[in-house]
Amino acid sequence: MNRRYFLSSSFTLVAFAVLARHPLAGALAPGAHHAKAAQGDGVNAKRIKKVIKTDAEWKQLLTPDQYYIMRQKGTEVPYSSPLNDNHEKGTFECAACSLPLFSSATKFDSGTGWPSFWAPIKKENVREEVDNSLSMTRTEVLCARCDAHSGHVFDDGPKPTGLRYCMNGVALKFVKKV
Repeated sequence: MNRRYFLSSSFTLVAFAVLARHPLAGALAPGAHHAKAAQGDGVNAKRIKKVIKTDAEWKQLLTPDQYYIMRQKGTEVPYSSPLNDNHEKGTFECAACSLPLFSSATKFDSGTGWPSFWAPIKKENVREEVDNSLSMTRTEVLCARCDAHSGHVFDDGPKPTGLRYCMNGVALKFVKKV
């Protein structure tokens, strides 16, 4: 290895490391448009009072399926949730902390086997993060109050948003409109 090659390789490596920490690099990452909007300037965190519990408290509060999905970021079997076929008017809340997440007015049949919505009730009620698990980049959706994993959001939904919030039914509870 000659000196010129060593220096140019070192410079490239350092430049890559610096750029990887730059905000522009995060904005260019696949799925970053969702995470950027959700993380934003910290305004969302100020509006919603966080629910913080120990792992043991969550295990006591949630069923084993809810714990696996909501705290360990699991996924339920498609078509297993009765909420997938629920067409009543009402609100879909976080099953862990009761924060309203989705309205039945934005629910649609995506054909995926999971309850799907084209928008949350309020953008600040959900938090989005880049999820690089399963050898792909997706945008994870979490409850903004208790950080429970609810599902993922994709860019293949219907108008007006073009988004598909694909949720685990076990992470939601339905409150019928009276």
